[in-house]
Amino acid sequence: MNRIALATLLLLAVSPALASKGDVEAGRAKSQACQACHGADGNGMGDPQYPLLAGQYADYIEKALRDYRSGQRKNPIMAGFAGSLSDQDIRDLAAYFAAQKGRLRDLSHAK
Repeated sequence: MNRIALATLLLLAVSPALASKGDVEAGRAKSQACQACHGADGNGMGDPQYPLLAGQYADYIEKALRDYRSGQRKNPIMAGFAGSLSDQDIRDLAAYFAAQKGRLRDLSHAK
């Protein structure tokens, strides 16, 4: 009986690692709304007010989107987009943008 209890506790401890990961191709398909501000590959459209998403950690993107969705992170534009995302949508988008090659933003002409 103790082995069963121990196995159950171990399974619960590693369950986040067993959670489903995002699908890059599904994320690409779901990223259409993101592209207007963040660019097709997450490297932006040249406007420094929009964060570069390409190459960011998937966990960071997931947390940010969940926080926008819950209202914990405030941004009326992002709240509108994130509010309709499912947990799987968030995982897929995070996987897609994390898989893209990031670039540094040129700030040489920023004020």
